[in-house]
Amino acid sequence: MPGVQHLYSVIEGTWPPAAVSQVGPWTIRDGRGGGQRVSAATAATEVSLHDLPDAEAAMRKLGQPQLFMIREGDADLDAALEAAGYPIVDPVNIYVAPLSELTTEKPPRVATFAIWEPLAIMRDIWAAGGIGPARVEVMARARGPKTGLFGRTGNRPAAAGFVAIHERIAMVHALEVLERHRRAGMGRHMMRQAAFWAADHGATHMSVICTQANTGANTLYSSLGLTLVGQYHYRRKGQT
Repeated sequence: MPGVQHLYSVIEGTWPPAAVSQVGPWTIRDGRGGGQRVSAATAATEVSLHDLPDAEAAMRKLGQPQLFMIREGDADLDAALEAAGYPIVDPVNIYVAPLSELTTEKPPRVATFAIWEPLAIMRDIWAAGGIGPARVEVMARARGPKTGLFGRTGNRPAAAGFVAIHERIAMVHALEVLERHRRAGMGRHMMRQAAFWAADHGATHMSVICTQANTGANTLYSSLGLTLVGQYHYRRKGQT
């Protein structure tokens, strides 16, 4: 089973920033409006509070919030940022499973599709869930095998998602089910569609991330046989 440190690289490989630079001990990401995952700074080596102004200045130069991702092994950085007035934002769970856990049954016929490039209706579904053009641009930047996911219920558009592969691990992102079609099994069908596509494109495992506050998504992923293998969280200046 892939470990959490490996999955951190899968997150970046399947949902990449527009650019990455090194500023002293910091990895600085230019997210171009694509959200926290592609905009957060991380520590490339051991850091201290004395190094913090360099990272803050680099993020201000990019016009981005002063935002840090705290991963397993970053306890000292976590404590330093807390002392500097950076509260925790959005703790995230990371799940993974062998594809065999998700390919035991296929989704219903004509309920889900793997489509690239995204259809206009998929973009509309994402937009309804707050996933705008800047995040669709993140999908376009992913360099490995990738596809969009489209779901229908009763011949009506119901869901959209994205899956990409990095080092033989597929990761699902931007899974959005329209509110009127929730609690009807569409999320489960979309994950199985992603798994069958991933198996056809050389992957061995499926992974996914979601905020710890998203009870429905956490329940779905656990019920599909994915294992919780780690977490990360952000610290952001001016947040509560």
